[in-house]
Amino acid sequence: MLKQRQFHIDGFTFAAQEWGQCGGVPVLALHGWLDNSASFNAVAAKLKGVHLLALDLAGHGQSDHRAGSSRYNIWQDIPDVFAIADAMGWQQFALLGHSRGAMISLLAAGTFPKRISRVGLVEGLWPEPVDITDAPRQLAKSIRQYQSRKNSKLSHYASIDAAIAARQGGRFPLGYEAAKSIVTRGVRLVAGGYIWSSDPCLLMASSFKLSAEHMQAFVARIESPIKLILAQQGIKGILDKYESQINDIVNLDVEVFPGGHHLHMEEQSSLVSAALEEFFYAQ
Repeated sequence: MLKQRQFHIDGFTFAAQEWGQCGGVPVLALHGWLDNSASFNAVAAKLKGVHLLALDLAGHGQSDHRAGSSRYNIWQDIPDVFAIADAMGWQQFALLGHSRGAMISLLAAGTFPKRISRVGLVEGLWPEPVDITDAPRQLAKSIRQYQSRKNSKLSHYASIDAAIAARQGGRFPLGYEAAKSIVTRGVRLVAGGYIWSSDPCLLMASSFKLSAEHMQAFVARIESPIKLILAQQGIKGILDKYESQINDIVNLDVEVFPGGHHLHMEEQSSLVSAALEEFFYAQ
């Protein structure tokens, strides 16, 4: 049975959706950039024996936005992950992440490796590393984008159907039902229609990005098995991008399915959920 949850942590409200019951394998699910917890509706409904909590990450869905001009640097989500797990009473738990949520999951698993039992990743592994010499330019880019975007107008839609159509034709196209799930949870009603509930600051560049050395340090600390599910028609070049590094990761299993970047939401959700169910229950 699906339950709607809220968590109040340090003055910040996180929204989440919960499937399953205590006693099932505890799994914290983290969605991708500009998505929300509805990203896992299709998979969660098919998983058996799993106690799954899908979180609206900060600035997404129905969760609060970060205060003021805060950026959404990927490492800022790591404390939130463990605070939510603490609120659930989960000393040890599995992670399930899609795209940016997969990257957060990998970093979290390297931060407190003893607390993570398994890591399921869909169409994402780690943030694209940058050379440390690019740090000044990255910070300058972030500042310039904030100055230019802070007064920009939000996209406005006259109806839910208009918002769904826009989401269907986004960077990663979605079918109608998948787009409807994301939009229903990801818009708010205003005068004359709807706007996205996500924080516009999510569109701004990160203040800093991690280097290859940073990522190697996080990965080296991970103790749990990792399952990486990729889509044949997913992010262009993702297979080639990860190929040279995948062999260096201990306990990593890779499986490729047909479908696009959001294959866990589309007709391939049965394949994805079956693979994840087997993974979460593997000894």
